[in-house]
Amino acid sequence: EVTPCPGVLSSEGPQNPPVLSGCAIIVRGQPRGGPPPERQINLSNIRAGNLARRAAASQPDSKDTPDEPWGFPAREFLRKKLIGKEVCFTVEYKTPQGREYGMVYLGKDTSGENIAESLVAEGLASRREGIRANNPEQSRLAELEEQARSAKKGMWSEGTGSHTVRDLKYSLENPRHFVDSLHQKPVNGEVAPCPCVPLSLCPHVFVSLCPPVSPCTPVPVSPCVSMYPGPCVPSVPVSPCPCVPNGNITELLLKEGFARCVDWSIAVYTRGADKLRAAERFAKERKLRIWRDYVAPTANLDQKDKQFVAKVMQVLNADAIVVKLNSGDYKTIHLSSIRPPRLEGDSAQDKNRKLRPLYDIPYMFEAREFLRKKLIGKKVNVSVDYIRPASSATDTVPAFSERTCATVSIGGINIAEALVSKGLATVLRYRQDDDQRSAHYDELLAAEARAIKNGKGLHSKKEVPIHRVADISGDTQKAKQFLPFLQRAGRSEAVVEYVFSGSRLKLFLPKETCLITFLLAGIECPRGARNAPGLAQEGEPFSEEATLFTKELVMQREVEVEVESMDKAGNFIGWLHIEGVNLSVALVEQALSRVHFTAERSPYCKALLAAQDAAKQRKEKVWSHYEETPVEEVVPVLEEKERTTNYKPVFVTEITDDLHFYVQDVETGAQLEKLMENMRAEVGAHPPVEGAFVPRRGDFCIAKFVDGEWYRARVEKVESGGKVHIFYIDYGNKETLPPTRLAPLPPAFSPRVLPPQATEYSFAFIQVPQDEEARADAVDSVVRDIQNTQCLLNVEHLGPGCPHVTLQFADSKSDVGLGLVKEGLVMVEPRKERQFQKVITEYLNAQEAAKSARLNLWRYGDFRADDADEFGYSR
Repeated sequence: EVTPCPGVLSSEGPQNPPVLSGCAIIVRGQPRGGPPPERQINLSNIRAGNLARRAAASQPDSKDTPDEPWGFPAREFLRKKLIGKEVCFTVEYKTPQGREYGMVYLGKDTSGENIAESLVAEGLASRREGIRANNPEQSRLAELEEQARSAKKGMWSEGTGSHTVRDLKYSLENPRHFVDSLHQKPVNGEVAPCPCVPLSLCPHVFVSLCPPVSPCTPVPVSPCVSMYPGPCVPSVPVSPCPCVPNGNITELLLKEGFARCVDWSIAVYTRGADKLRAAERFAKERKLRIWRDYVAPTANLDQKDKQFVAKVMQVLNADAIVVKLNSGDYKTIHLSSIRPPRLEGDSAQDKNRKLRPLYDIPYMFEAREFLRKKLIGKKVNVSVDYIRPASSATDTVPAFSERTCATVSIGGINIAEALVSKGLATVLRYRQDDDQRSAHYDELLAAEARAIKNGKGLHSKKEVPIHRVADISGDTQKAKQFLPFLQRAGRSEAVVEYVFSGSRLKLFLPKETCLITFLLAGIECPRGARNAPGLAQEGEPFSEEATLFTKELVMQREVEVEVESMDKAGNFIGWLHIEGVNLSVALVEQALSRVHFTAERSPYCKALLAAQDAAKQRKEKVWSHYEETPVEEVVPVLEEKERTTNYKPVFVTEITDDLHFYVQDVETGAQLEKLMENMRAEVGAHPPVEGAFVPRRGDFCIAKFVDGEWYRARVEKVESGGKVHIFYIDYGNKETLPPTRLAPLPPAFSPRVLPPQATEYSFAFIQVPQDEEARADAVDSVVRDIQNTQCLLNVEHLGPGCPHVTLQFADSKSDVGLGLVKEGLVMVEPRKERQFQKVITEYLNAQEAAKSARLNLWRYGDFRADDADEFGYSR
């Protein structure tokens, strides 16, 4: 078999190319336990032109020898005909120097095409002088040569054949210009006998493979063509075209374990670096050849430990996060193969002050904020790349514990790559044999190259951002100066930087650019353990649980704080809200804190006491040993006319702008769920034809809500433009939809089968403010307190439009309407019915208390007679 390219080095040096000239080839046998045997066969009785030779560098007097006419076409004829093909050869004689001469036939026996005859027939070779036609083979050559001469083929054509002589250039005056010109399109080249030997490429410059390297391959730095300092001679490497029938040679070498990828060149490889990495990974997994001793970085991990989904709880640094696993355990994850911003150089100023890495290291704060906003509280995909073992400290490097390094992605985005692309981190460089790196290392290098090119972040030439953050934690004098400002500000935006305990936090106020210590008001949290010098104190029960709860809820989250006061140590005291949740109330609800007596003066007292009463009844955590003080039973004396109370459980589904509300009966909730399940199954099995339903006022139908599910509805109005106003009969909310989101209601699920489940009610004993802002405040309060919650409902009396009722919270049994009166959000509706006088008196007493406290409607004192009409009330 004619060897296509040995591509290896023998002990004597590079082997010869498979086609040496127009009359000499290298044939290769079958490998048996080692490299295959090779033999040079020179074709008998013919001669072809010699190829050009470069002057030997070791011989100063030698000169470059050009091609002989028709020498290169003869060599090309043999190369195209024989490379990779099976041949049969016979040796006719051997010279004293060991050179063998014979005949070569295409195929497995001598019946195949005679290569020497083909050359002579094409006019690419001639019979050797002095050879007489004294045998059939020689006679055949003479006959073929005469035919070629008569047909003026090849060397027998008119002219000197100078057009077949190559104009070879062994060096380039402007290599970069040549490289740039070759970037525009793939270039065809010829494979050399060894990667150390330059390849021939028209217009005859030297090229080699890229980008992987085998034991002696020079390495380029571009995806297809680029300059490189080769170990042999400077040359212009060219990637083999990936469109050839046998595939991309680069990938094949990697896949068979003959080569490894090179980081510094593959980063700019435009023909699919991921394919090269995949080919290398294929060889690694099968331990082929150079990877026979390969051990994967995560070989000792189970599959569930290699890839998992977790919730991000904290950003430790610009390259490290803390996640919560499904098991409830916490794990620190380091982003693979990147380095966070670091301080370059140690100025005298840096040495004389305490370094705060987050604010003093350039771009560290930006990197942390990028990760915090992207990840905190969200679920991410974690793919472990390697485990970095623990290391001991040295003179220059601190000690490190074992690190789990992984690729973290969210929504298909590699967070490390996004960080690097913004110039907020750099990519680590590794030794060529260091396999402990990110599985997406090439993407990281490419992202860094883009960041450098665009001057992003750390690579920017602009002035480094400076964060002047004042830490007033524990500084009483500064805290006193800030206190009035924060009190007047009402709710201020903040970021929770650290959680010391369940009720003690460190906050960063962005607008004020300061750090404060913040204590939650209105509660008394269990004290944690103290290990100060000379003071060792065990923590109270459930202190760790309270700290963990606060961390999971607010750590590094954006929150709102209301500052009320400060203590003598310079710590601010107030209320912290996150997404509508009061942290003080949440801790009390979880039975992780008790209500402090100071809460009586706050607007959140009712919510705190209700939460505490519910926790006491459950006897959980801090209330696990709570026993109620027995109260002597008092037999009430019934009045002549008693108010009837029959509270039933309901679920509040909708609050209207005029403070009406819709509820579902809890007792029939299971029937509604079953009906919805069956209805959606039928609609899914027989989808309605879009646009087939023509809505008319009063029609029952089904409507597709924003969650993509179908619900029962009633058409209330059809606009001329086609929009349809509908009312969801089981929930009480309204919506305007196009007809395409409506369909007929299947008869099996009509109101005759199950009546509409949403019933409208109004609060009894109160008057809703006519002023829009005041009414909106009342509605917002009710929405926060009872929407989508279970309550207890009692019908008090009938009214125009809908029944008037009282509502109670399901857990605390406190009156919702009475709470609105206490907060000064509504006024009491005087009623003369005798059975209501007791409850009306309670409402009026609450109203007087709200007046005294100047709450909401009463913040300017009692109403004057001329104010009544303005605010929509009457005396």
